[in-house]
Amino acid sequence: MSNEQKTIYGFTIIELLTAITIIAILVALLLPSANMVRRIAKESAQKARLANIAIALTAFRNDYGDYPPSDMNSPNYTGAQMLAEALLGWDLLGFHPDSAWRPDGKDESNGQDTYDPGTTGTTSLKARRGRYLELATANAFHPSDLFNTTTGLSSPTNTFVLCDTFGVRKTTVNNKPVKAGTPILYYRADTSTKVAADIYDYTDNSPLITLGKVKENDLQDEEVVNHPLTDPNFYSDGIGGIYDSQITTIDWPYRPDSYILISAGADGLYGTRDDITNF
Repeated sequence: MSNEQKTIYGFTIIELLTAITIIAILVALLLPSANMVRRIAKESAQKARLANIAIALTAFRNDYGDYPPSDMNSPNYTGAQMLAEALLGWDLLGFHPDSAWRPDGKDESNGQDTYDPGTTGTTSLKARRGRYLELATANAFHPSDLFNTTTGLSSPTNTFVLCDTFGVRKTTVNNKPVKAGTPILYYRADTSTKVAADIYDYTDNSPLITLGKVKENDLQDEEVVNHPLTDPNFYSDGIGGIYDSQITTIDWPYRPDSYILISAGADGLYGTRDDITNF
């Protein structure tokens, strides 16, 4: 019997290194494209969310005669929080028509709690028309869930904001881990004026904006920057220099007869190019 020599086939070190290098190059080329696709998908989802909010606000106006306010008639109860109250209710059980738009849920006279079924019995719940958004998809969070500090912002237990689709912070709701986005800002137009600079008020959401970016780690002083939307000059002749490009004779803001909505976009900063709005 003759001895047959067995040949063992395999990769040399050079071949392995070459293959690994090629794979690394392909991954480096594909990752930016994958990230871009994910970002476009989130932006599309956010535009759809703003459209749903617009439908809900129209229904609210039909029921109560006007859009909800955004001016802080109560200290530091922002337009974003009033938006959430209008569409979901101060306690997420639906809007109460006797609301005084206060962060504590009390009535105009600082008396009984408008939203407290324990105080007003079932009358409180019967007076409501229900929620204007599906709670499961509304993305509602307490400001304290988003920021490690709520200094300068009224944030009792039952105040909420609606957040965008760019989940940037891990938090828990009912002991379940979730990802929260950045609050959606809401500014109602003052339709009684024809002075562009007075149609929208930059202070409607200032306390919320000055808290800085919604981030995983604790906010540091240097991270709380002066966002453009907290600068009155940025709002001259309308809000944030946001003008209707079709009107060339004067700087005139978009939607002066209703409201504007602003998502901070993927970078989490308001007033930048990637903001997503309803105009």
